[in-house]
Amino acid sequence: MLIDSHCHLDYFDLAERAVLLANAAAAGVGEMVTIGTRLTQSDVVRSIADAYPNVWCTVGIHPHNAGEHPVPTPEAIVAEAAYPKVIGIGESGLDYFYDKAPRDLQQASFRAHIRAAQLSGLPLAIHARDADDDIALILRQERDIGGPFDFLLHCFSSTRALAEAALALGGYISLSGILTFPKSQEIRDIARDVPMDRLLVETDSPYLAPVPFRGKRNEPGYVAHTAKVLAAVHGISAEDMAAQTTRNFRRLFKKAA
Repeated sequence: MLIDSHCHLDYFDLAERAVLLANAAAAGVGEMVTIGTRLTQSDVVRSIADAYPNVWCTVGIHPHNAGEHPVPTPEAIVAEAAYPKVIGIGESGLDYFYDKAPRDLQQASFRAHIRAAQLSGLPLAIHARDADDDIALILRQERDIGGPFDFLLHCFSSTRALAEAALALGGYISLSGILTFPKSQEIRDIARDVPMDRLLVETDSPYLAPVPFRGKRNEPGYVAHTAKVLAAVHGISAEDMAAQTTRNFRRLFKKAA
C-alpha cells in the first residue's frame, strides 16, 4: 500500500473527490493526508478527513498566507490540532520565491508552528522554496530553544545542504512528482542518498503531476508513479518502496498508526 503524505483535497469538489479516491484505490494508494493552509479554514480539512475513513489531515498556515492574519500563538495551533483525524501541523515554512507575505511574518509564523509541533508532539510539514539557509537556521535555533520535534520537508526540491541539515536534525524528506521530471537529476541524486527510513512520497495535488501526466491536474493516485521512480533510484522494487514509505509514514505520523 502507498500513502500520499501531502495533497489538497479541498481544491476538488465533492463529486471530484469521489472519483479521485476511487482512482487512488485502483492505483494502490490506501491513505492520504489533506493539508491545511489557513488556520481559519481548519474546519474544512477536518470535515473532509471525517468524510472518508482513509483520509487524514493537518492544520496550519501556508507561508503564502502568513500575512493575512496576526501570527497565531503555538497554543492556538495546538488547539486546532486537538482532533482525532488531525495527525500533523502545517504546512508552514518559508517561500522567498513568491514572497506573498513579508518575510518577517513568514518567519514568525514558521517559528510558531515549530513550537506547536513541540507542544503537541505532532510532526510539522515544511514548505521550503528559495529559503534554504533560513529554514535550516530556524530549525536549529528552535530545536536548541525548545527541544527536538518531528518534521518533514514536503515536496522536496531544495539543495543537498538543506536535505543534509534536515536529516541531521532527525527530519524526513518527502518526494513529489518533481522527482520524475527529466531535468530533475539533481533531485534524484539527493533522493538516492537519503536513508531509506527517512523517505516519504506525496503528490501535492492538484499541483506537480508526475510523468507521464505532467501538465495535467495531479491526483493522489499518481503518487504511484513517483514511488516507482524513487524505487528505481534506490535500486529496489516498487513494492518494497511502497512498503518502506508506508512504514516511514507510520513512524512519523504516529497518530495515524
